[in-house]
Amino acid sequence: MKKKSQIVLAILLPIQIILIKFLAGNEWFIEIWYSRGIYPYISRIMRWSLGILTFSFGDVLYTLLVIFILRWLIKRFKTRFKKPKEWIVEMFASLSIVYFCFHLFWGFNYYRLPLHQSLDIDNEYSTEELVLLTEKLIEQSNKTHLEIIENDSVKVEIPYSKAEIFDFTVKGYDHIKNDFPELTYTGRSLKRSIFSWPLTYMGFNGYLNPLTAEAQVNTTILPFKIPTTASHEVGHQLGFAKENEANFIACLVTINHPDPYFRYCGFTFALQYCLAELFRRDREIGEKLVKKLHPGILKNYKEVDDFWLQHQNPFEPLFQTFYNHFLIVNNQQEGLRSYSYVVALLVNYYDDLENAF
Repeated sequence: MKKKSQIVLAILLPIQIILIKFLAGNEWFIEIWYSRGIYPYISRIMRWSLGILTFSFGDVLYTLLVIFILRWLIKRFKTRFKKPKEWIVEMFASLSIVYFCFHLFWGFNYYRLPLHQSLDIDNEYSTEELVLLTEKLIEQSNKTHLEIIENDSVKVEIPYSKAEIFDFTVKGYDHIKNDFPELTYTGRSLKRSIFSWPLTYMGFNGYLNPLTAEAQVNTTILPFKIPTTASHEVGHQLGFAKENEANFIACLVTINHPDPYFRYCGFTFALQYCLAELFRRDREIGEKLVKKLHPGILKNYKEVDDFWLQHQNPFEPLFQTFYNHFLIVNNQQEGLRSYSYVVALLVNYYDDLENAF
């Protein structure tokens, strides 16, 4: 009976792939039926049930999964991969279950409408519009910097513990939910990853576990980066699967935050994207605008760069390449480069952002 079940599950894998490819072509169907339909209920149930745990249940699952795979491989090597019909069926049956759970619990969100269509805004902008927003972000970054520290040459140190930053992240979503009901966050499940140390050497700030809906934050990174990282991962929990869209939401939440430290993190985070795009389009203007930034802000930027340089490893490009391929496969055709889309969202949502200024 077990073998028959495995055969059925194995056969269902290609059927699932074909069905999902078909459904992925209908963005409105995914948006209405899944992302705004059943997903919010699935996500809330998982957050309420697993959020009460003080540890990451998803990280425990990953650990068990790695152990299972290693045991399975050892067993195959010991038997010299004999009886291939049995272990191939077993392998595809397991993949079929994981593939189904991934898409049911979260993965369909990759195929929803692009955020600029949901917000009914454009996704194109001129260099002049980019310069205008960059200047405004520089002005607000400098202003918030002086609000925190009266010396423009001193970098900002986040005074909160990591647990307090998580609490403040949730408060940021509470603060913005009246203006953006789709960002209402109930059933907190925001946790430190037990894999923070290896994540650092892999070059990742955090991730969402798609099987448990837990937002994981790499807490070995600098506290300066945790507010936007935590806000980014909560954005994923709310169904915004694409990295660029979650980054835009992180900007929106932190820039509108009542706490000046969170606003500082938000303004400087958004500014980084605008400056990078501006340097790509017109380096001369970019260099001119950077000179307007307080030296203390530049020290915060340098501190982050130094942190990642200190934690580089020769295998990091492999992890980045793998993740880039994962993004491309999951409807993010530009891969890691698609992060620049956040600039288009920022520029075209300028009128609403201006209320935060």
